Amino acid sequence: MSAEKRSALMSRIRGRDTGPEKRMREILQRLGVDFTEQDRGLPGRPDFVLVEPRLVILVDGDFWHGWRFDEWKHKLSSDWRRKIQSNIRRDRRNRTALRADGWTVVRVWEHQLERSTPQVRRRLRDNLRRIAAARGLAKAAEPATEDA
Repeated sequence: MSAEKRSALMSRIRGRDTGPEKRMREILQRLGVDFTEQDRGLPGRPDFVLVEPRLVILVDGDFWHGWRFDEWKHKLSSDWRRKIQSNIRRDRRNRTALRADGWTVVRVWEHQLERSTPQVRRRLRDNLRRIAAARGLAKAAEPATEDA
């Protein structure tokens, strides 16, 4: 692929409001929880922040964030390998910093939202209930049930 074609292709990749983020937004709305998006005040600017239960949701693209990177990194040029490895290290630092600040971090991969949305919903509900039980938060204990 020429540099010009690659540049045109890369310019179409969105940094926010991606398909997976839209699906997550819909899940959170159906669960009836209050959230903010892209909080610049937190490490890594998490995609979704639920302030009251102190839960952040990171919606990570499989390619950019290195899902099973060791299995396919050999197919990439050294520049791309360095870029993805850098993303993986940055993601790890951000998750560590968030946890150190008392946040529960839920990482959801692009393929999970595409293939198993009900599982993602259950995982979020379970996390909210667990946090609520541990912290005595009534509202987060029973998010709206949405299994469709």
